[in-house]
Formats: sequence, structure tokens, C-alpha cells
Amino acid sequence: MPDTAERRREQLVGVFRQARTCTRCELSGSRTQVVFGAGNADADLMLVGEAPGAEEDRQGLPFVGRSGALLTTMLEEEAGLARDQVFIANTLKCRPPDNRDPSTGEIESCRPWLLEQIRLIEPRVVATLGNFATKLLSGDQTGITKVRGKPRIRRLGERVVWLYPLFHPAAALRATGTA
Repeated sequence: MPDTAERRREQLVGVFRQARTCTRCELSGSRTQVVFGAGNADADLMLVGEAPGAEEDRQGLPFVGRSGALLTTMLEEEAGLARDQVFIANTLKCRPPDNRDPSTGEIESCRPWLLEQIRLIEPRVVATLGNFATKLLSGDQTGITKVRGKPRIRRLGERVVWLYPLFHPAAALRATGTA
């Protein structure tokens, strides 16, 4: 018998509590807090970025800096969705020092957290934002420039979803010189 939405939300809170004390990789020693994710725990659309930045690490929420403001605008203007209608997470739950790229070991350490989020939220579509999330969840090492905007069916754990690769909002900020 499938879990009810209420039961899945309770389980997601339990996973968050476990993740808050995670020490699977060295990032646990430098983080301010775990940035687990935020939004609608019953969302049909889940967005997955790379890793928390400085502002996200301070606030404990994903995409709250300049990239987050752009993401919110894009959701509203391009998709007609409010931020509270989707769930937003990252490949990593802790900020890498100096916003460096995530290491393979860090990504693998956080992978179970992300797959559990996907299992419990039960999204129909997972939009990956940038290279790291796209490569992890697609299982393909092709760069985002070649695969962006090309949805495909993908099994993530026990869940079959539409995987929709997109550029990370920070790429747009860099391209316009506002990053």
C-alpha cells in the first residue's frame, strides 16, 4: 500500500533531522548548517542544483541568493509557478569552501540524501540545474550545454521521472556580467 502524502512528509522531516547531523564527508566540518531543501513536499516538479552558496549556508535554505532570485523569477514568469509549488534541493547539502566545485566523494556522500528526497516527494519531473546535478541524475557525463532542454525518462532509485536538464541560474548571471 503506497504511503499517504502525510506519511511521506513525516518521513521527509525525519530524513532532514538525520541529514542535519551528517558527517559522511569533510564538508560537515566547514558548514554553518545543512541545506536540505525547501518547498512543497508533494510537488510534481523538483529542481536540483549543485550545492549551497554562502547565503544558502547562512540561511539554511536552497537558492536564496542572486541565483535563487533569478530562479524564482523564471519559475513565475516562464512556468507560471510559485516557488512554494515546487521542491528545491541540491546535489550537495553542505557548502564547499570558497564555492569550489563538488568532489566526486562529496557527491557520492550526499547522493543517498537526494535519492531519499526524490523517493519521498514523488515528483513527476526533476529539473537538473547545471552540470553536477545533470551528470549525477542522468548517469551520463555529457555536459549540460549538449543536453539542456532535452527531457528523458530516467529511473532514480525506485522512481521513474522525466529528467529535464537546464542551465544553472548562475550561468545566466555570469553570461550577463551580473554574477
